[in-house]
Amino acid sequence: MEIELLSSREEDTIHVARALGNILEPGDVVALTGDLGAGKTVFCKGVGEALGIPSGRIVSPSFTIVTEHHGKLPLSHIDVYRLSSVEEALDIGLDEIVSGNRLCLVEWAEKIRILLPNDCIRITFHILSGEMRRLSVEARDDPRFGTFLSRVKHLIPGG
Repeated sequence: MEIELLSSREEDTIHVARALGNILEPGDVVALTGDLGAGKTVFCKGVGEALGIPSGRIVSPSFTIVTEHHGKLPLSHIDVYRLSSVEEALDIGLDEIVSGNRLCLVEWAEKIRILLPNDCIRITFHILSGEMRRLSVEARDDPRFGTFLSRVKHLIPGG
């Protein structure tokens, strides 16, 4: 499944994230890519809200690399912006984290693409202007995504 969504404000991005968060399961990995300020951490806050984690507790783990949260599902929020190589990611055990039985949200995922499962959900954030964003979502074919699509169809251009 590949879809494009338009977000004209932060609340739209959070809505998409909550809709996705409601269908995610332990073992799912969501790979987030996009420029600085594109909305990756905002998206993580929305997924966290869907899991019952207060949005104020979800902050970018740029310095800690990984933050663990406990909600309806165990969540690992990972930010690899500061890592300089895949080897560095391996040294801190990110390969084990993303292959574990928890939900993983990975910011700057393109830096460790080789470590991510082939069937991970990939979301690319494109800054169009001001708060306007295009979210490109790629995911495996899975019945769960029918529920997700029904909740975000109003953000699909022409949808």
